[in-house]
Amino acid sequence: MLITISKSLWNLITTQKHNKGFKTLHLVMAISHSFIPLTFFILLFKQVIAGIDTNWYDAHATFYGGPSGAGTMQGACGYGDLYKQGYGLANTALSTALFNNGATCGACFQLVCVNDPQWCIKGARPITVTATNFCPPDYSKTTDIWCNPPQKHFDLSYKMFTSIAYEKGGIIPVKYRRVSCFKRGGVRFEINGNPNFLLVLVFNVANAGEVSRVSVKGSKTGWIPMKRNWGQKWNSGVNLVGQALSFQVTTSDGKTLEFYSVSPYNWQFGQTYEGRGNF
Repeated sequence: MLITISKSLWNLITTQKHNKGFKTLHLVMAISHSFIPLTFFILLFKQVIAGIDTNWYDAHATFYGGPSGAGTMQGACGYGDLYKQGYGLANTALSTALFNNGATCGACFQLVCVNDPQWCIKGARPITVTATNFCPPDYSKTTDIWCNPPQKHFDLSYKMFTSIAYEKGGIIPVKYRRVSCFKRGGVRFEINGNPNFLLVLVFNVANAGEVSRVSVKGSKTGWIPMKRNWGQKWNSGVNLVGQALSFQVTTSDGKTLEFYSVSPYNWQFGQTYEGRGNF
């Protein structure tokens, strides 16, 4: 399906106004004679709505782990088995400058290999990865300090790196930008901890991907703010055992959704529950 917009491409003018936490988007489109695939337009429109900066920036990329991806599981964002949690091998660790103390966990990035004809794979398609780990700085070295501040660096899974560059390249220059995250199903909540320390991993978050605030509500309580423990794990010291749990989640673009009765009253630690809906 095609949509007619703009004279050559289109003109998007956006103005974001903040009023009590809500964003309004004003989208101006010129009437045109050019044809753009509707699906392409929808992807861009979603990113504009999400407040995602789609500008391209310079960085470098390396890889860690092997072809199986086992070395990229777990990590500083709190995720576990990335296959089971829907991220698979399309993942990356971020340097200090990008990691933002774990607040960037769950965000999605598009990367292309540039300016290195020896190691960039000619004609390779851009890759899209989710931030799932941290590439720690090493202050003991004076060379190869790619993950040290203020470097912007992506330590990719082996599969992602070798999708845009040859393995022997080792480190490559890249262009990157933020993109919307596309996830299947609802936002998911993995519950761990103990009766007096509720620890919840929030994952499979679409669109902005980054979770900036979480509250929990038992069937007998009001909304209780949770604290970021590490990565995308959030904790509360209120005992909610025996109560059905609801969650209120806010992403980095300011959008808030409430997921009611995500878990039944007899929920168990170590279980994952899926909310109805996504961002």
